[in-house]
Amino acid sequence: MSTTTQDQTAAHDDHHHGAPKGIMRWVLTTNHKDIGTLYLWFSFIMFLTGGAMAMVIRAELFQPGLQLVEPNFFNQMTTVHGLIMVFGAVMPAFTGLANWMIPMMIGAPDMALPRMNNWSFWILPFAFTILLSSLFMEGGGPNFGWTFYAPLSTTYSPDSTALFVFSIHIMGISSIMGAINVIVTIVNLRAPGMTWMKLPMFVWTWLITAFLLIAVMPVLAGAVTMVLTDKFFGTSFFEAAGGGDPVMFQHIFWFFGHPEVYIMILPSFGIISAIVPAFSRKPLFGYSSMVYATASIAILSFLVWAHHMFTTGMPVFAELFFMYCTMLISVPTGVKVFNWVATMWRGSLSFETPMLFAVAFIILFTIGGFSGLMLAITPADFQYHDTYFVVAHFHYVLVTGAIFSIMAAAYYWLPKWTGHMYNERLGQWHFWCSVISVNVLFFPMHFLGLAGMPRRIPDYSIQFADVNQIVSIGGFAFGLSQLIFLVLVIKCIRGGEKAPAKPWEGSEGLEWTLPSPAPYHSFTTPPEVK
Repeated sequence: MSTTTQDQTAAHDDHHHGAPKGIMRWVLTTNHKDIGTLYLWFSFIMFLTGGAMAMVIRAELFQPGLQLVEPNFFNQMTTVHGLIMVFGAVMPAFTGLANWMIPMMIGAPDMALPRMNNWSFWILPFAFTILLSSLFMEGGGPNFGWTFYAPLSTTYSPDSTALFVFSIHIMGISSIMGAINVIVTIVNLRAPGMTWMKLPMFVWTWLITAFLLIAVMPVLAGAVTMVLTDKFFGTSFFEAAGGGDPVMFQHIFWFFGHPEVYIMILPSFGIISAIVPAFSRKPLFGYSSMVYATASIAILSFLVWAHHMFTTGMPVFAELFFMYCTMLISVPTGVKVFNWVATMWRGSLSFETPMLFAVAFIILFTIGGFSGLMLAITPADFQYHDTYFVVAHFHYVLVTGAIFSIMAAAYYWLPKWTGHMYNERLGQWHFWCSVISVNVLFFPMHFLGLAGMPRRIPDYSIQFADVNQIVSIGGFAFGLSQLIFLVLVIKCIRGGEKAPAKPWEGSEGLEWTLPSPAPYHSFTTPPEVK
């Protein structure tokens, strides 16, 4: 017995010296930095996978007529592209950033529930393996759009729908476990003196996002379960012939789906609120108003879901209610944009790659916000609905919004993660190639939509041909630009100029008091926050 105790002590001591070696380090790790790294790499692999599917879509749409793929396979690509980008690229990337940064930002030794943390990551690769494997089954993968509206996902769907439902459940479980971990960590493990109104904005936005996740993920689970029983067990939740209602599906789905949009953008606001002050070399303007704006966005996000459904024949009163609520939610979002601009105003600005991505985020996300306001106006939405205008709108919010902010965060914290400075020249190349190509890709889609080109269709009328060629060229250029980022990250991990503890002179926060690379255990003794 005594030897076991000694062994355990020895093993425990060894653990404190640094990371265990080999593949099992990653499988069994409970360290927040390792798990953050796993999430970030996983999300990048999914980003490239989803991007490859987008390339199939854009190659098919390069010319009118059916060129490369069957319409059914085209639908599978649009569906799985959406699912992978939402649940596999954007959300795990934010969770990876949360795992890496939150303990370091609040002066904690680790996340509060480290074993659950490991589990919440390792179920994700299985979920996406199940989802992607469905593409190779008889009848093909999910082909009903990432919103899986009934009856397309029930009566008319392939048998692989069961796999799709199972994988969505696993992703949801992972999200809920991650969210619980974030909340418990922030509430319980803050360093002495770190009061609520001293939390970094990134921590605030993630705390609010975590509550949103816990609120809406069970709604998504309910929706997919009803789809499953409608398809395989003879229920008729969404089948009018059996007393169900297909429009009810949309209400349930969007009650999850609209807060989900904010789950994918609120952490971005936290990232930009860290980067803009650092490179403006002055504190964030209006910190408390940012906190309240974030909270009000989260609350309002539950009151706007039916703006996705203006054309379903709702009563006029409901259309007016959702129209005004949707317009109202743009106010706190506008507050944030003004605060970032006011932070930069008369600051001592410098434009390293993180700041370039942050400024691009502010400008292009605002474009996405404005087109969202246009879609909020009910009579106008009747015209825009299900056209490429909508596609342009949400890609401005999610690509130049969420993805650009994730890239900004990666550049900003890479020196802290790796201990090396990244190659600034490659970073600038990545930025300019991305920002030019992304606008060539998505801006013309507004005009396609206004001219009436429907979304999710593999063929189109000849008058849309020229613009679609431009869009597809932009798409391929944007996809290839991301390979520059891959090269940059690998080079940075392998070596390069040594990074100081505080590589950016304007950056504030506890994470910059740690050496670069950050030690395996962040704060073994909690720092005092003055």
